Amino acid sequence: MKNKLLSDLKKTLVAEKIATPLPTAKAKLAPIQQADANLTDEQLLAKAMHGVTPLQLEATAPTHLSKKLDDNTLLRRAAAEGAKDMAQEAISDTVALLNPVASEAILSFRKIGIQQGLFKKLKDGHLPWRAAVDLHGCTVEQARQAVLQIIADAQQEGVTVIKIVHGKGYSQGSQGSLLKTCVNGWLQQHRAVLAFHSALAKDGGNGAVLVLLKKQQQNLETKR
Repeated sequence: MKNKLLSDLKKTLVAEKIATPLPTAKAKLAPIQQADANLTDEQLLAKAMHGVTPLQLEATAPTHLSKKLDDNTLLRRAAAEGAKDMAQEAISDTVALLNPVASEAILSFRKIGIQQGLFKKLKDGHLPWRAAVDLHGCTVEQARQAVLQIIADAQQEGVTVIKIVHGKGYSQGSQGSLLKTCVNGWLQQHRAVLAFHSALAKDGGNGAVLVLLKKQQQNLETKR
């Protein structure tokens, strides 16, 4: 009889435990909800994201594409950067104007180390020019930018001989040609210019100059 009473008592206690909800669940929930009502949207978002670990995304570019960029695109990009440097070449108008030239003067210049034979070929028109610019109607500033641009473009394209038409500037009177004077001074200062000489009559004579440029260095091995 005693055992039966104990068994019935256990069954009753278990039934009451199942039927009765936990008293602490509601008591803890209410304060949290009340506290959240006072939080801003940013604080609620920060609270919701607490403990969340960001996903680590891996690069999706295939290896062969990266290799292609190294060998081709990066080389062209380097050449473009070189052209940008040329566009900012430090050439001085003041230095150029310190050595005025007459309208009919022959422009002639070569850097130390340039072979006389190569210079003579340029002078005699045996090195054909592949790009040209005409400065007629330009201001000094416009002419400077045009000269820098054609040198940069020529180097990027692998062109080593260009022609610059500066005119003779008869309108300048006894002061000679302003643009011709500037071109003469600019070219002597430019690091990419190896030599220049006034053109033959068929190419503009004393109103134009043929310019020999340094080859743009594009060593693929240094990019690997």
